[in-house]
This record gives sequence, C-alpha cells and structure tokens, in this order.
Amino acid sequence: MNKAVFLDRDGNIIHDPGYLSDLKKFRFYKNTVKGLKLLQDSGFKLIVLTNQSGVARGFYGEDFVKATHKYMDKLLASHNVKIDAYYYCPHHVDAEVKKYKMDCSCRKPKTGMIDMAVKKFKIDLKQSWSIGDKLTDVKLGKNAGTKTVLVLTGKGKKQVLKIETKTKPDIISANLYSAAKKIKAGLKTEDK
Repeated sequence: MNKAVFLDRDGNIIHDPGYLSDLKKFRFYKNTVKGLKLLQDSGFKLIVLTNQSGVARGFYGEDFVKATHKYMDKLLASHNVKIDAYYYCPHHVDAEVKKYKMDCSCRKPKTGMIDMAVKKFKIDLKQSWSIGDKLTDVKLGKNAGTKTVLVLTGKGKKQVLKIETKTKPDIISANLYSAAKKIKAGLKTEDK
C-alpha cells in the first residue's frame, strides 16, 4: 500500500487570482516547490485534487485546466518534483454550462476524486494527508479518513474563523512548506 498527500491546487500550491484563466497569472507560493519535494522524498504520492467550477460557469474549458497542469508539471520537473496525478471536478449545481450542471460525487468535500486515486495507486488512507486552504479540503480528508492540514495561504486565514469541532484539522500551518515539515517531523516521531 502507498501513502499519499492529496493537495488542493488554488490557494495552496498556487496563488488563487479567482478562477485562474490565464497562465500569465500562474504563480507558486513561496517555498511550495520545496514543500512538494520534501513530501515526495518522504515517500508520499503527490496527488492534486481541485474543484474547477470555472469550467461549469463557462469562464474556461477543461482544456485550459489540463494545460495548466501540464504547465505546472513542466515547472516542477526542473526541481525534480513529479505530481503523480491530477483529478479535477468541473461540475457545479449552479452551472451555466448545462453539461456540467449536476450534484456529482467528485466535488469536494465528497470523496469521488480520492476514491479514484485510491483505486489507481493502492493508497492507504490512514497513512495519507489532505492539505488545502478551505474547510472543504479538511472535510474531504475527514470524509475519506486521512489526516488533514489547513494552510493559511489563499482563503485559509478566513477559513480558520469558521472551524467547528467536526471540521477541525489535525494541523493548521502557515503554508504548504511548513505543513510538509510538520508532516515529516511527525513521520520521524512515528518511526522511533
């Protein structure tokens, strides 16, 4: 069985300008690449899970989402970081684009995207983590049975104010790099 880190994309790995629709606005958060490398070197599969309701709203198409992930792969490759898989949900119940208007099983905090990754990569959820800047990312992790991290980048600082007992993350961290260091430190503790 493999262990994985399920990573939200916008507001966690990259800056969230609000429906990223232009690669000129693509920017990693400071030290994000270091954090991804640390997690990868600690034996985790890196799996991006992202709600992309901009597709459902007609702001951009699925081709742009895929192009963004290819662009991200290209940038990460120069740092010897590889995302093992990208899963995205283009659906929304209030979609403007009819074919995406639905209450699906893949939109976070539902576990459809994680379920696909678990099947493909034979992942042990008890050894895995979910990291994101929204409580939906924390709820996703709780629903799937992973440990959870809420980062304070993106919408994270506002989300902290909304934490309830059932959505309390295992870790609250300044950013992805800080979260990676905390996860690795926990791994060292568990290995003793």
